Amino acid sequence: MLPLLLILACVLPVAALFLLRHRQRLRQLDQLLQQLDQGVLRLDGQERVRWHNPAAAELLGCAGRDLRGEALERWLPLLENTQENALARGEDGLQRAVRLQRVGDYLLLRPAQSDAERFQRSQYFARIGTWDWDIDTNRLYWSEAIYAMFGHAVGAVTPSYELFCRSVHPDDREHVRAGELRCIATGENHDEEYRVVWPDGTVRWLRETGNVVKDEDGTPVKMMGVVRDITEEKAWASQMHRLAHHDPLTGLPNRLVFEERLAGALERARRGRTRVALVFIDLNDFKTINDQLGHRAGDQVLMATAERLRTTLRGSDCVARLGGDEFVAVLEGLSAERSPEEEGQAIADKLLAALSPPVQMDGEAQRIGISLGIALFPEHATNMDRLIHIADQAMYEAKRSGDNQYRLGQAPRTRSE
Repeated sequence: MLPLLLILACVLPVAALFLLRHRQRLRQLDQLLQQLDQGVLRLDGQERVRWHNPAAAELLGCAGRDLRGEALERWLPLLENTQENALARGEDGLQRAVRLQRVGDYLLLRPAQSDAERFQRSQYFARIGTWDWDIDTNRLYWSEAIYAMFGHAVGAVTPSYELFCRSVHPDDREHVRAGELRCIATGENHDEEYRVVWPDGTVRWLRETGNVVKDEDGTPVKMMGVVRDITEEKAWASQMHRLAHHDPLTGLPNRLVFEERLAGALERARRGRTRVALVFIDLNDFKTINDQLGHRAGDQVLMATAERLRTTLRGSDCVARLGGDEFVAVLEGLSAERSPEEEGQAIADKLLAALSPPVQMDGEAQRIGISLGIALFPEHATNMDRLIHIADQAMYEAKRSGDNQYRLGQAPRTRSE
């Protein structure tokens, strides 16, 4: 009996010391697990929670709650001893995608990274990103997709309001700032299109939308929203607008633009008491060129004529192609001191000198006859339709007279005539 007591006397202190140290290590482990961003649950044999860290409660949608004694299936479906994704059912009614892994009695939880990665990739390929701006501190958050929109690699710069302002094209900064201030002051939606200049000088178009966030006192504290790269959309819209308003062969404005320009020129002439000259231009025997030399040769003639008109007339004048071999020019801001005959002669001399020289086609010179019809505002007509009719009729009279001729429209007859 004595030896047994001696053995116990020696062993018990060692066992007590071992147990104390084990408990200390457990407490240290619990303290470490408490600080982890990853959720940790310790379960019993009935899949009830024996212990958990704060991150686990947050990932399960029960932030701040003590889950000990609760059945795991209340928030998660029963799982096998494997790693997989699941949807956690939170107390707020929302579902959260989590990734789970069992390690003995422990269940590890973390956000489903694959979903986050898919979201980031979808933002990148859709050229759309999320942002929020702290109004007081100017702290700015960018999602990963936005870095590329401003010409930076992810993480290469620290987003800030100052960096954003420097990146916006100088010509657009004022209206972007005005839109932000209007949103903060009125609470209306923020919706702006603007250009940004990348570090390498590339210019891109962005569209930014957002809303203001207010505190409990109604004071604006933050703006949040999305931004999208619309550079390709802008280019496409510009191309569509050009196709709708310009001749595809010569690049000159079409009839729609011509009528708009003429109407504007006449209105300015009425206010300024100046003169407008409308010139109809026709290429004689153009059909013969197409028939004998082919449409490629005809296209060369049309493009050469368009270029000669562009370089001969002033930048303020309008030159358009109405179709076929018919061109038109609107010359505005002319002085009314010249007589109509002197004005018509000066315009005709200038245009015939530019258009009558032969056109080079595949190394051969091809002479083209020109016919001009000129009508003046206000001498020949005071409204657009009548002015067009008179210039058109004058052009046909010149055409019947031979090549490189012009005719001046006739003033309307008075009742006494």
